[in-house]
Amino acid sequence: MTLPEQRERRQRVIVIGASTGGTEAIRVFLQRCDADTPAIVIVQHMPPGFTAALAERLDQDVTVRVLEAVHGEPLAPGVALIAPGDRHVVLRRTNNRLFVDVVETPTVNRHRPSVDVLFNSAAISCGAQAVGVILTGMGDDGARGLKAMRDAGCETFAQDEASCVVYGMPREAVRLGAATHVLPLRALTNAVLATVKR
Repeated sequence: MTLPEQRERRQRVIVIGASTGGTEAIRVFLQRCDADTPAIVIVQHMPPGFTAALAERLDQDVTVRVLEAVHGEPLAPGVALIAPGDRHVVLRRTNNRLFVDVVETPTVNRHRPSVDVLFNSAAISCGAQAVGVILTGMGDDGARGLKAMRDAGCETFAQDEASCVVYGMPREAVRLGAATHVLPLRALTNAVLATVKR
C-alpha cells in the first residue's frame, strides 16, 4: 500500500507543447524557472536539425539546463528536454522514476513530434503529478492530449489569445474543456511554477 506522503514524493513534471511563435514563448517560460523547478519536457514543432540548435540557444539564455532529449534519459529537476525534430517523445515511469523515450512511430495530427503524444503519455505515466501547458501555435495538436491530462487529474494551462502569436492550439484546447486555466503568457508561467512548487 502506498502511503499519502509517498505519493506526494512522486516525481513531478511539466509538459509543454507549442508551434508557431513557440520558441519565444518557451524562452519566456524557461526564464522564470530555476534549479528547483521540476523536470520539463517540451514539444516544439520543428524539423530535424533545428531542435538541437534551439536547445543550445535556450541553454545559453536561461538558468535551467536545456537539452535535446535522448532516448532513455531520466528526468531531473532544473532540466528541460526538447523533443528532437521528426521524433516523438513519451514519458515512461519505471520504479517510480520518470524517463523520456524518443520514438519514430507514425505522425499524429500530421506532426512528429506531436504534442498529443507527449501529453497522452504524461496522463498515463504521471497522472496528477504532471502539469500540462499548451502555448501559441497553429492547428489543434495537443488539445486532446491536454484533455486526457485534465481527465487524469492534472492541472492544465492554455495561453490566452491576446498573448499568442497564433491562437490555434490553445483555442482548440479551451473549446474541448481541456484547460483548467487560461492566462497570458507571463501570468501562466507564474501560475504553473506556483502549482508545481506548492
